[in-house]
Amino acid sequence: MNFLAHLYLSGDDEKLLTGNFIGDYVKGKNFLKYPGKIREGILLHRQIDSFTDKHRLFREVKKLFRDEFGLYSGVVTDLVFDHFLAIDWRAYHPLTLSRFARRVHAVLLSHFFYLPPRVQGFLPVLIKNKRLESYARLEGIQQSLEIMGRYTSLPPKSETAIEILRQNFDFIEGHFALFMNEMIDFAATETGIQIKKP
Repeated sequence: MNFLAHLYLSGDDEKLLTGNFIGDYVKGKNFLKYPGKIREGILLHRQIDSFTDKHRLFREVKKLFRDEFGLYSGVVTDLVFDHFLAIDWRAYHPLTLSRFARRVHAVLLSHFFYLPPRVQGFLPVLIKNKRLESYARLEGIQQSLEIMGRYTSLPPKSETAIEILRQNFDFIEGHFALFMNEMIDFAATETGIQIKKP
């Protein structure tokens, strides 16, 4: 899952949310350097990623992107799933996506000291560009893919990804909805987190 889903699955705990947000940037046993709830958030991030990568519904969507993106098809699917979470946000959270994003920004800024240097570097850009809110638009997903294509080894085929998404929209939406319900149950069961719903 991408940023928005990880943040959503953190519930209301600010330190858990911070840890979940930085999970991709804390490698190996480095999570031990972080205090209590932030450490738990990093581990939660890893649990979510493991659950996602093994899940049948996620894998079926991932196949749609495999020919064009190869090993990075999962990365694209993560971002596409965030798109479906964003466009149906009202079904998942009592706050609007805009208010949720502002709360997240405030939490991350107040825990800035705990963020790895790379995250400290891109957080102001994420906030300025309203990246979390942008996931609700196809243009926002395409922009995110373009950015990733510039700074990572992700194949620079953002237009192709969007075309695949358009052609398979109903299929992916149905898979995402079923998957997300199972993911919410998993996160709540594994951690005891109370995940808000409308």
